Amino acid sequence: MTSAMTADLHTHSAFSDGTDSADELVAAARAAGLRTIALTDHDTAAGWDPIARAARGTGLRVIPGVEFSTKHPDADGRPVSVHLLGYLFRRDDPRIVAEWDRLRHERANRGANIVARLVDGGFPITLDRVREIAGAANIGRPHIARALVEAGVVDRVGDAFDELLHDGSPYYAALRSTSLREGVEWIAAAGGVPVIAHPRARDAAAVMTADVIETLVPLGLRGLEVRHPDHDDAARGELGHIADALGLLQTGSSDYHGDNKTLRIGQERTADDVVEQIIEAGAQTPFDG
Repeated sequence: MTSAMTADLHTHSAFSDGTDSADELVAAARAAGLRTIALTDHDTAAGWDPIARAARGTGLRVIPGVEFSTKHPDADGRPVSVHLLGYLFRRDDPRIVAEWDRLRHERANRGANIVARLVDGGFPITLDRVREIAGAANIGRPHIARALVEAGVVDRVGDAFDELLHDGSPYYAALRSTSLREGVEWIAAAGGVPVIAHPRARDAAAVMTADVIETLVPLGLRGLEVRHPDHDDAARGELGHIADALGLLQTGSSDYHGDNKTLRIGQERTADDVVEQIIEAGAQTPFDG
C-alpha cells in the first residue's frame, strides 16, 4: 500500500529568505492541507521557537530543520554550491553554532558589498531599504532582488538573479561556505538527519554524481530530496534509483519561499512513512500543533 503524502519538508520563512512570518507559514501549510512541514531557513534556527508557538493548537506538526549552505568541488576543483537539509539536530552543537556565527557576520558584509557595487553601477537602490526588506534576517540576494524589483530595475526576483546577482556578475560577492562533507558530518554528529537538497538543480547537478553521493553515506547522509520543482521526471527517476541503491530516504518538498518565488507550499510532498523514519532518527522531537 502506498503511504499518504501530507508533508512538505523544505520551507522558508522571513527569518531567512522567505517572506512569510511564522503565523503566515503555518496558515499557508494548513490551507494546503498539509499535516507536517519542516522549517528549513538558511543557516539559522532563529525561526524554530516562533513557529513552534504559531503551530501550537493548530494540528500542524513542524519538524525543525535548517538548509545549510555548503560547497563541493567539481572535477576541476572549483567549489560548487550544494545545499544540505538538516532535520532534528541539536541546535546548540558548538561546531554548528560557530559556523552560523561566522556565516552571519560574513553574510552581513557580503550583502552590503553587493549593494554597494550595484549603487556604484548606477542602480537606484539603497542599503537602508534592503535592510528594511530583510527585516530580522541577514541581508541575502533575495532581499536585494526585491529591492531591484521595487525600484523598477527588473520585473521579477528571478530576473534580478539572472541578470545581476548570479555568481558571474560583476556585482556578485562570494561567500566562503561550509564544505558538504563537513556539513553532513556535523549534522549527523549533532543527532540530526542530513538530506541533500535538490541535487539535480542548477550547478549541483554536475557534482552530485552517484559516486560522490555514495562517499557521503559513511559520513551520515540519510536521504536525497528527489521530488522538487527543479527536477524533471528523468532526474526524479535517476535520483530514486540512486537512493534505492544506497539505502537512502527519498523526500519531496516545495522549497517554498512565500512571495519570493512562484512556488506553492505543498506542491511537492514527502511520504508519511518517510517522515516517521526521519523523526525516529533525529535527536530532537517535532513541534506538535
